[in-house]
Amino acid sequence: MNARPWYSPRTGTEAYQARAGGPIGGRRPVPGPRRFPGPPILAQDVTTVPDVLRFKAEGRRFAMLTAYDYTTARLAEEAEIPLLLVGDSMGNVVLGYQTTLPVTLDDIVHHAAAVARGSSRALLVGDLPFMSYQPSVEMAMVSSGRLMREGGMHAVKLEGAGPVVETVHRLTAAGVPVMAHLGLTPQSVHAIGGFRVRGRTPEAAERILSDARELEQAGAFSLVLEAVPGEVAQTVTAALRVPTIGIGAGPHCDGQVLVVHDMLGLTTGRVPRFVKRYANLGDQAIEAMRAFAREVADAEFPAAEHTYAGDSSRENARYGG
Repeated sequence: MNARPWYSPRTGTEAYQARAGGPIGGRRPVPGPRRFPGPPILAQDVTTVPDVLRFKAEGRRFAMLTAYDYTTARLAEEAEIPLLLVGDSMGNVVLGYQTTLPVTLDDIVHHAAAVARGSSRALLVGDLPFMSYQPSVEMAMVSSGRLMREGGMHAVKLEGAGPVVETVHRLTAAGVPVMAHLGLTPQSVHAIGGFRVRGRTPEAAERILSDARELEQAGAFSLVLEAVPGEVAQTVTAALRVPTIGIGAGPHCDGQVLVVHDMLGLTTGRVPRFVKRYANLGDQAIEAMRAFAREVADAEFPAAEHTYAGDSSRENARYGG
């Protein structure tokens, strides 16, 4: 008897039990009934690949955010974000690199496992970093296996087309859900001459459309379109049965993704034109740090309410002690 794939229709609890990994990739039990107002975006407790395809079929727009740690994953869970991407963009916003190229598979797996521990409902997608899949299909298989087994991811994302199309075909045939990525592909930053908008000429736009169709045919369940003109993204979105997810690709994609540090206002310096800041947590954090340092210098902190009494048998310190 053939085993039922992890994305078969099940109750939320069954889906969680089937998808929970070992001590690294394992996830918390699925919470009880949702307590959020309004109609749920999810058909069941856990977002699956068929759910994402259904969003497109039903014309429902959806959001995806990056996440690189447990705390962000928990916040996204409370916000009911249905897809989380453990992106190699962590190289820029977490690890301090100028590009995504130095990010290793070990980096992604480490951060992915933390995100998986903090999320029980979102579909978790892990980036395959530079040179973890390009050399061969076999390497792509091994890298994807690590992301899913050790990192607790449910799908992988890779960039480009051409020889990558065969990789997508082989991965999906092996049961690995694949999110494709066209337009500005950051792992090719040196080859394309920098972080530039792609698809501005008729020839380039036609190539993106052709590549998108090939990736869909190969089995990709969704497609990220980054930094392409809005009309190009609109054409590609209309031509595909699988959903497109835009980042700097205009309003016509089926979903939208942003780097969480950018949209929360945590990124220092310039951000791309397509970023909308929904908060300014960076400024608030700086002010909070200054206030802490000032109160320490003035002997205002810690106060009595922050200090343990002599009989502490009834208290538990959070961080040991």
